[in-house]
Parts: sequence; C-alpha cells; structure tokens
Amino acid sequence: MRDIKEFTRAELASWFEDHGMKSFRAGQVFKWIYLRQADNFDEMTDLAKDARALLNEHFYIPRLQIESTQFSADGTEKLLFKLEDGNYIESVLIPQKDHFTLCISSQVGCAQGCKFCLTAKGGFARNLTVAEIISQVRDARKHLAKRFDGKYQDDIEVQDGGKAGSLVNIVFMGMGEPLANYDAVVKSLHTLTDSDFGLKFSPRRVTLSTCGLVPEIRRLCMDTDANLAISLNATDDATRSMLMPINRRYPIKELLDACRSYKLKSRDKITFEYILIKGVNDSDDDAKRLVSMLGPIKSKMNIIPFNQHEKSDFKPPSSDEVSRFVQILLDRQVTAIVRKSKGDDISAACGQLRAKMV
Repeated sequence: MRDIKEFTRAELASWFEDHGMKSFRAGQVFKWIYLRQADNFDEMTDLAKDARALLNEHFYIPRLQIESTQFSADGTEKLLFKLEDGNYIESVLIPQKDHFTLCISSQVGCAQGCKFCLTAKGGFARNLTVAEIISQVRDARKHLAKRFDGKYQDDIEVQDGGKAGSLVNIVFMGMGEPLANYDAVVKSLHTLTDSDFGLKFSPRRVTLSTCGLVPEIRRLCMDTDANLAISLNATDDATRSMLMPINRRYPIKELLDACRSYKLKSRDKITFEYILIKGVNDSDDDAKRLVSMLGPIKSKMNIIPFNQHEKSDFKPPSSDEVSRFVQILLDRQVTAIVRKSKGDDISAACGQLRAKMV
C-alpha cells in the first residue's frame, strides 16, 4: 500500500491507464484529496465502484498526526507533527493581515550544521517523502478551516490574496535544507502548484530557502518557477565558513556566480537572508560589502536579527545597530527590510525549530 500523495497528477493518470482505466480519473481523485480533503476513496462518489475498489487495493490517504500545537503571543501557531515512523517535524502557521503563511519542513533534522540554528543541534535523521511534504500543507489547511469555521472550503482562493483563515503562502524554511532533498521537494511542487486539481498555490507564492547548495541552485530554475531565497549571513568566507560549514564546499564567489546566472522572470528577484549577529557580521564594513556583492544580482535583502536560543552564545544587535546597518543598504539603493521573526516566544522563529515535545 502506498500513500497516494506520492504521485503527481500526471503519474496517477499514467497509473490509471496502466490499469485499464481512463486517465481523467486522476483529476477526479486529486480534486477529492486536495480540494475536498477526502480521507478515503469511498467518499469519492463520482468514481465508479471498480475504480474505488482498485484504489483501495493499492493506496491509502494518511494524515500526519498533530501531536501538539503552541500559540505565540503574536498569533503564530506551531504544529508538531508525528510521522508514521515515530519521527517528529514542525511546521509554523504565520498570521498575515488577511491570510496565513505556512513554513514547512523538508527533512527530519538538518545535516548542514549552521552555528546559529537550533535545528542543526539535533542532527539529521532522514529526508521527508513527497507525501510528508505535501501533507504538511494539506493538513495545515484543514486545521485552519476547523479553527475559523469548522468546515473545509473547497473554493478557497490562494492565487493572489486571501480571506481570514486562508493559507496563501508556502515557505520551505522549516527543518532541513530543501535542496538537500531536491527530488522530493521539486516533485511536491507539482501538486502544491497544480492549479486545476491540486493545492492551487501560485508558484510566486512558494519560496525555497537554501544555505547555498550551488549545483542544485543551478538546476532549480529549470525545474520550478518557485521563488529562491539564499541564506547568506556573512560577507567574507572566513566568517561564513564559521557560521555555515557549507561555505567550505561552495564559497561565496561560487554561490554568487550561481545566483547571477539564475534565470528569473522580469519582475522576480532572489531574496538574500542575512541573520544579523552582534559582533559577528553587523559592522558598517559588512553592510558596505553587501552592497558591492549584490549589485550585479536582481535581489532584495531580508535582515533578520538573530533569534536567541539556549544552545547558542550569539546575541542580536540592538535596535539602533540594526537600523544603522539597514540604513547603509538603503542609502545605496539596496532593497532591504528588517524581518521581525514571529513566534520566538514558542521557539517557532527562524532558526529555532527543533521538533521537541512540549
């Protein structure tokens, strides 16, 4: 028995043809799973009984188990999911003005070892499957529907805006390095962005954040239209290698070369994330180097003051120091904003996820 969410719609259509049935059945099944949130094939009343029997013989539609939830004072909600093998992952629902963004995980733990990240302290267990990635989104949407009106709305609009309780944006910024689980992440995007019968997210509403796996960055623009975010965090190799071991394999020059050659649509930009750490990467010279480094790249900057946790001695700069750093960028026509991480009081902010029972 396989989790049917492992299949893209095209793959499921081929499967139906191989089993002597019309390929359009795949669209019907997808609509039931992703738009109507069906939990079993017997609910799919517009499928013939023999089709439902065949599906029951080969597939099932599991959900992730929500082991616990935590609410932040700012409205952020952290979901602790238990996987079928007993491992745990976390996803974070982040409230926006009239909708939600969901931060999802791509791995159980993380192998990258970034010094500022709590997730890295727990080590790496395994990659998530395609179905586990998709399930975080599907199950979070149902969870939100229950919170807001007690039922699922299959006409929810997620392309360009939202309404209270709607899930509009997906960011691969949870546990793990998305590009280290490249095939599963890219395959999951087919269902997440299936605009007919899938989860219907516009690709421009989906962002993948990477610590800098250069070969996968070079592939990504050919395989998806999702947004790219680069976790940069330093302006010289010595500092970045200390903070992010991946820099020893792919130093800053190689990373920026890959970004310069990344194919973007006319209005798109690469987002560079820069976690500002007091006395480490927050000097005026760092800010000026950022300006020269990013000049040739269509980009924007997210400046993120470091989120403290118990396993790091790093400290965030003061608000005045953050303002001074950002002003240097703005004065030199760099698009930059300070991103205040939400959910830090429940360890749901950037770099704080750890999949730990409360």
